[in-house]
Amino acid sequence: MNLKRMFCLTLLIPSVSVWAQTDSATVDKVNTLTLGLNFMAHGEIARGGLPKDGDNVVEDKSNFILGRTRLILDYSRPYLQAHMVIQNQAIWGMSGNQTLKLYEGWVKATANNGLFAQIGRIALSYDDERIIGTNDFAMAALSHDVLRVGYEGHGHKAHAILAYNQSADNVYTSTYYDNGSQLYKTMQTVWYHYDVPKFPLGVSLLFMNIGMQSGEKENVSNPPSTEYQQMYGGYVNYHPKHLTLEGAYYRQGGKFVDPVVKQAGKIDAWMASVKATIQPTDNYGFTLGYDYLSGDDYVPVTYGGEIGLPWHEVVKGFTPLYGSRTKFYGIMDYFYESAYTNGFTPGLQNAFVGVFGCPVKKLDCSATYHYMAVATELHNLNRTLGHCVDLQAEYHFTKDISLVAGYTMMFGTETMDRLKQGNDNKAARWGWFSLVISPRLFSTKF
Repeated sequence: MNLKRMFCLTLLIPSVSVWAQTDSATVDKVNTLTLGLNFMAHGEIARGGLPKDGDNVVEDKSNFILGRTRLILDYSRPYLQAHMVIQNQAIWGMSGNQTLKLYEGWVKATANNGLFAQIGRIALSYDDERIIGTNDFAMAALSHDVLRVGYEGHGHKAHAILAYNQSADNVYTSTYYDNGSQLYKTMQTVWYHYDVPKFPLGVSLLFMNIGMQSGEKENVSNPPSTEYQQMYGGYVNYHPKHLTLEGAYYRQGGKFVDPVVKQAGKIDAWMASVKATIQPTDNYGFTLGYDYLSGDDYVPVTYGGEIGLPWHEVVKGFTPLYGSRTKFYGIMDYFYESAYTNGFTPGLQNAFVGVFGCPVKKLDCSATYHYMAVATELHNLNRTLGHCVDLQAEYHFTKDISLVAGYTMMFGTETMDRLKQGNDNKAARWGWFSLVISPRLFSTKF
């Protein structure tokens, strides 16, 4: 009996070995599927800085907690990628789920020679995100429905982006775009970046042509039309050891559309910035820089805003478009997220200096001082808006769990109070925290 068993086993072993070799040689797991979760709980306590509501008395405070949950699905195989992010956000205590949406959903095909094509809803991010970024601190964040094609290789990156947006699938002659999920009617963008070989220098060029809808739907005297504005400029990043120097310059031209009267006017605006980051060691560093954003011609403003909306034949106030503003002009985004009274855009001068470091393991801290002033010459008012101090700390419990907290103090001037038309703008305070948990739930290859 033992001889028979040994004989059968001897016959079986080669068969199993051949099957295993055949299986590993013929079955190539080239598909990857990953499911992830991104959860954020964000709370704010604010006092001061909110505009007045006409003659009504407003309690100039804001206290809330916001929850944001993202379900992230990724698929990849050679020459093909797919990415989808379902996002829900709501203030704690809100009813319903009106904020459930597709934040990202795209497919991307690539070739061996560096060419690629990508289509769908994409969270675009370029350079330092001053003009095009996700603006993730705003919780809802930005994404765009676009076709993106380009080339990446040998230090060169060239992207072309095309978008055409509608608020409904119109079947009649009207193409009016209003209250859609995107920010514009049409958009064409060309971006080029070059990294100099064996030298720590990167240079980018950007051109955007943006079409905004003017006029009113089914209004004969003010019919719908698309007016175009252009943004063009560049960004430079020089980063030798322990030092990073950044510079940017952009101009805006073409036409703008007034959001109230739906009429168009000319744009002639520009901005420039410089920034230096010095980091002698991994544990600490310093930043300093200066931003200048042009502003509109001054229109005298009285308390209460009795003069109404001023009309500028030429708009000189620079608009950061779709950038991540809290990265540059103070974490409160006090000047471009929260508008000045009567639609006035006086521009901004932002001189800043900061320190950052890691005092203990897993803890990152930073403190930044901003001197704020308008770019426009004001009558009977000083240009200084105020002084802002941003404090921030982030603790990493694990690689996918972190807690960020910050506190901002705005010491405003009479100019700030007059232009913002707010209650107690001279002493605005804002505290906030964000708990972020981003685990990978599932990953497989097949």
